[in-house]
Amino acid sequence: MELDDLAKRLLPFSQAHYNDKDISVSNVTKMPGHAGFSYGFTVTTRNREESWYIRLPPPNVKLEGTADVMRQVTALNLLPDSVPHCKVKWFGEDPSWFGRPYFIVPFLEGDTVRLSDSWIRSLPSEVRLGMAKQAVMAMSEIHNLDWSRASYLGAPIRLDHDVNRWDRFCIKGAEQERLKLVPEVRELLIAKVPKNIRIGIFHGDFQWSNLFFSKEGELLAVIDWELVGIGSVLNDIGWFATFNDPMAWDDANHSEYTMPNAEELISIYSEMSGTDASDINWYRALSAYKFAIITSFNLMLHRRGKRQDPAWEITKDSIEPLLERARSLLTV
Repeated sequence: MELDDLAKRLLPFSQAHYNDKDISVSNVTKMPGHAGFSYGFTVTTRNREESWYIRLPPPNVKLEGTADVMRQVTALNLLPDSVPHCKVKWFGEDPSWFGRPYFIVPFLEGDTVRLSDSWIRSLPSEVRLGMAKQAVMAMSEIHNLDWSRASYLGAPIRLDHDVNRWDRFCIKGAEQERLKLVPEVRELLIAKVPKNIRIGIFHGDFQWSNLFFSKEGELLAVIDWELVGIGSVLNDIGWFATFNDPMAWDDANHSEYTMPNAEELISIYSEMSGTDASDINWYRALSAYKFAIITSFNLMLHRRGKRQDPAWEITKDSIEPLLERARSLLTV
């Protein structure tokens, strides 16, 4: 949606929901991120100014899966205060407001963690360790939620289905020569699917860029819930570990590792959650496998102008290392 169009829609929406005709809307801004459908805006009344984020699904797509923002609302409304998050203020599916479903949460002062940022590197190691512990504690609390209360998210995802569902993305991806290890890794994953599984709600994209911290290192919110689902909770710690594993990456976006590494994060999670993580290497391999395919697929979308994001031109250099790391984790 163009910013001018969104601003025109936000004014009557805000007037109705503030029950105040004498207000203004300003600072309508597209927020950064791969999804690209979050916007910030500010509402000014006679006596106060408040800033918000609005989340919208992509235009002209089926409102299912990651495009169904009501899945995110379902998860956010289930979260207890022990999981720092942005509480949903307004949500709905009435197309008369924005032409599609939406939800709105308060603006937060802080930032996500980008490992190359100077403010992260300047923090003492004990603060960075504390940030990791806060993140893992939030993850553990998510996994403790009663998933039977989240029927809107669907049935638990079977692990073999989670491996197989990436086939259709793989065949459409760019630079197919970088994916030559996919058949071997896929076969290993299917052959070694874990038998003992703890089912729960998982975030689906638990990584530093989806964790909002104050500059002092306090976790303010777990954000970006579009991949939320029900299934093995070890999906999250496997994903988080992969993004903190230097052996899985070889691109300019992953050249610095200032936060606790994969093994430390897994150890913290096992201690805090009491969850048996003996199969964690399988989940780490699955995560590396998935992100290699995701990178190739998004690189294709970027090059065709369907979802432009030049970051994928950098991350593509890690497609092969990710697959090699997945294979090594499955053959130890």
